Amino acid sequence: MIVYADSSFVVSIYVAGQHSPAADALLRARPQIYLTPLILAEWAHALAGQVFRGQMPASDAQRITLAFEGDIKSGLWLACDMPERAFERCAELGRRHGPKLGIRTLDSLHVACALELKAERFWTFDERQAKLAKAEGMKTV
Repeated sequence: MIVYADSSFVVSIYVAGQHSPAADALLRARPQIYLTPLILAEWAHALAGQVFRGQMPASDAQRITLAFEGDIKSGLWLACDMPERAFERCAELGRRHGPKLGIRTLDSLHVACALELKAERFWTFDERQAKLAKAEGMKTV
């Protein structure tokens, strides 16, 4: 099974939170999960935000990042480039679904990447992204 998991899902694997048990359970199926530069950028901001808000010390963020990078090197994540048409598809999704779903650019960019990469499933804990993925016929968490 090939999956596109957005940053909310990826962060939940490494940073304990309300969605962590669900994320861990889904990983037991040992799917191949795409890892785009968009997810890497959001990862960095998510951890930096945790440190900024005093939710974790910088040393924990660094330790967690090293674990994540180790998992990337071990092949847990399927590193890939941004799909060539991701931004075009993102704009199309915004035009078609934005008026009804209230999606933001990053919501539609994640779904556009998943569609362009032909992922079989879209895993997210973000309600808007899940609605958009479902509207495009993708299976979600």
